[in-house]
Amino acid sequence: MEPGNGTQISEFLLLGLSQTLEQQSLIFGLFLSMYLIIVLGNLLIILAVSSDSHLHTPMYFFLSNLSLVDICFTSTTIPKMLWNIQTQNNVITYEGCITQMYYFILFATLDNFILTLMAYDRFVAICHPLHYMVIMNPWLCGLLVLVSWIMSVLNSLLHSLMVLRLSFCSDLEIPHFFCELSQVVQLACSDTLLNNIIMYFSAGLLDVGPLAGILYSYSKILSSIRGIPSAQGKYKAFSTCASHLSVVSLFYGTSLGVYLSSAASQSSQSSATASVMYTVVTPMLNPFIYCLRNKDIKRALQRFLGK
Repeated sequence: MEPGNGTQISEFLLLGLSQTLEQQSLIFGLFLSMYLIIVLGNLLIILAVSSDSHLHTPMYFFLSNLSLVDICFTSTTIPKMLWNIQTQNNVITYEGCITQMYYFILFATLDNFILTLMAYDRFVAICHPLHYMVIMNPWLCGLLVLVSWIMSVLNSLLHSLMVLRLSFCSDLEIPHFFCELSQVVQLACSDTLLNNIIMYFSAGLLDVGPLAGILYSYSKILSSIRGIPSAQGKYKAFSTCASHLSVVSLFYGTSLGVYLSSAASQSSQSSATASVMYTVVTPMLNPFIYCLRNKDIKRALQRFLGK
């Protein structure tokens, strides 16, 4: 069926995480709880940062953007999955599938960029502390976030347009709980070589590239910390990076786990289950990591909730 040749694809079938009613009920309750925690936890961070003038700094500006992106990231997949379980109808329209895929790629790419910006912020703060306020001025921070949005939108738009040109077979079952790009491309009957080339090139540029930037930043940070004479100074410098480093390890660790599980196992169910880690678990744990490890966020939340 070819959308470009007059025959419209009406719908896809999302197979989800489980086919049994008992497991679906358990998954519904679990994912609803996790989604509410994600929205509430990240929203509290945004409100705490915006309400406390002491947190109007580049580090917390990027953190509030990360929290916003995490809310949007999970909102592209979880509500639809919960609706499918509740209605016992796993159908998603062709237009809905493309739309979901577009926003998923958009916010996943933004996550990469913002984590990289946060690493750069910590690099400047520790390696160039005397010039920190000059380098990380509000204009530059806003520009960096704007450029991240533009690049993410263009990347997502490119992938979506590349999918729109494909012809699809009659069997339109996606073995996932959302319209994941590679799963949709695999259903195509037409040649997907160009799609695969763009997918791998984009992954190398926009996934591996930011990770390389983060690793480079932390290599410089560690070199600077080693040069601090006192143990207390070293601890204070490292503690400013601890929360971000934990989030980066969780995000890229789970993403790598999804990739390895997909490559090592032919089971689509295994791949879908692994995807839960970085699409749901990581955004849920981010607020806990920052609230438990960051005294400034703790104090800001206490003041905000105490009003």
